[in-house]
Amino acid sequence: MLILMLSFAFYLFATWKRHFLYIGLIFQIAYLIMRGFQLERLPLVGPHDTITFFSASVVAFSIPFNVVLKRHQFQGIIAVMGSVFTAFALVSKQHNAPLPPVLRTLWFESHVVLAFLSYALFGIAAVLSVLFLKERDNSFDGLQYRAVLMGYCLFSISMIFGGIWAYLAWGTYWLWTPKELWTTILWLFYSLYLHARLRQWWMGKPMAVLGIVGFVVVLFTYLGVSLLMKSSHSF
Repeated sequence: MLILMLSFAFYLFATWKRHFLYIGLIFQIAYLIMRGFQLERLPLVGPHDTITFFSASVVAFSIPFNVVLKRHQFQGIIAVMGSVFTAFALVSKQHNAPLPPVLRTLWFESHVVLAFLSYALFGIAAVLSVLFLKERDNSFDGLQYRAVLMGYCLFSISMIFGGIWAYLAWGTYWLWTPKELWTTILWLFYSLYLHARLRQWWMGKPMAVLGIVGFVVVLFTYLGVSLLMKSSHSF
């Protein structure tokens, strides 16, 4: 936990000294590795571990975008996101119990990893959307599209793996749980986003707004449904 606290501190420092962001990421990755060895599994169950993984994924994926942009405000917003989500991880419940048999499968681990990597890319797309609305720079718009496209591909594969896991665990690909319904809504939303870009009148501000709204749907699908609704995916 001390290592995670150090990661949080470096993310806070990174809001005014950008190089601290990468030091915080190193500490966060080290913490996840230590958790993995301690638990003898991937630390991907429960709010503490998943929020930590999500935070690290956002910062890690931001690196290539920052190399292209070289904008301090982008890195600053990422630092704020990293510190906020890491703070939530610090106060969230840890899941240290052995995994039930239904979760001891590569399909589950692949499903969760890809889902959170896609969430991180959708989060970066939202940041780029905010910056586009602020500065009206088309470089933000182009990178936003790339972030969403990569996230959409990872999320689609995650849904396939999730269906396989559900079939092996419960004998059916679909259970009609709130999490599955909102996951489908999220996938359909970003499908709409990618199709809307084919229409010229959607370009610019409308796409930026969709990028922000999409991340709100991401957060509700991940945290809202898990905390507020009873589901096979609940914390």
